[in-house]
Amino acid sequence: MNFDVFENSKILITGASGLIGGTLVRLLAQRVKNVTIVAQVRNKAKAETLFNESERKKIEYLEGDVCEMPLPDMGVEYVIHAASMTASADFINRPVEVMKVAVEGTRRVMEFSRVNKIKSAAYLSSMEVYGAPQSEEKIYETAPTNLQTTTPRSAYPESKRLCECMCAAYHAEYNVPVKIVRLTQTFGEGVSYADKRVFAEFSRCVIEGRDIVLKTKGETKRNYLYTGDAATAILTVLTSGKDGEAYNAANEETYCSIYEMARLVADTFGNGKCTVKIEERDAASLGYAPTLRMNLSARKLNELGWEAKVGLKEMFARTIRSMKYGKETVEELCQKE
Repeated sequence: MNFDVFENSKILITGASGLIGGTLVRLLAQRVKNVTIVAQVRNKAKAETLFNESERKKIEYLEGDVCEMPLPDMGVEYVIHAASMTASADFINRPVEVMKVAVEGTRRVMEFSRVNKIKSAAYLSSMEVYGAPQSEEKIYETAPTNLQTTTPRSAYPESKRLCECMCAAYHAEYNVPVKIVRLTQTFGEGVSYADKRVFAEFSRCVIEGRDIVLKTKGETKRNYLYTGDAATAILTVLTSGKDGEAYNAANEETYCSIYEMARLVADTFGNGKCTVKIEERDAASLGYAPTLRMNLSARKLNELGWEAKVGLKEMFARTIRSMKYGKETVEELCQKE
């Protein structure tokens, strides 16, 4: 990744206190000598704790709801729209809010991009736009979907699809140079200890020395992606992708089932104290996607010169180390109070 293109530039990142947004902020602050990062966050005080002193010197905060983001010409040249609701429980319990944040937030960001006459924008979409594929065949960007619009959980993937269409519309009608990145499930350093997603639960289990208990048979298969690799994928599409088009972002080598991943974590990091058990429950009530085979192809992104660097085992090693450090930090603070 050539970071020279961002020298003396101004970049807006929405959702800058989230896992991917925060990773992008840190990477750009560390790798670009002269850059201004406009970090859109809901809570500035909380966001400031995520970055070190040298990183904070390159950050300007835009505090507030992304759906109500102001639209001044700030001289921004690049935009990365990473703000989104990603908790599975919200897909079931708050589907209206999930759609509102996605659709109204994206429209606001597109208007901001239009006003600022940007050089390039990247919208972060999701592998879930493909629905629940059932075969092992590679999934390319032209693949159809089998999403059910009358299922409340579809609020997340369907709103992502609508936002992709909105990006294409803004490009066609207003010439906004926006690209779309369809991310697979992404994790690494910075994952919250309280994160409810499966990779965080597996990591907590080995940290706490308890069994991994699956609520399904773990038959769903998908690819994964390291946070740092996701950041370089996004920046590659931002600078080299074709306007109005979508790109899958995944490490193809990580394709495996949930059960296989659980066994990998237990066997590699469990120190003999962790086994994998299955206690089936109603997956839909938990907000889980239906059983699927999400074998994404990253060929189109690879053709831009990008490749994933970090494999699944190392992704977990770094996630577990980061989560363990975060847990110990919280415990130390509690002891001091």
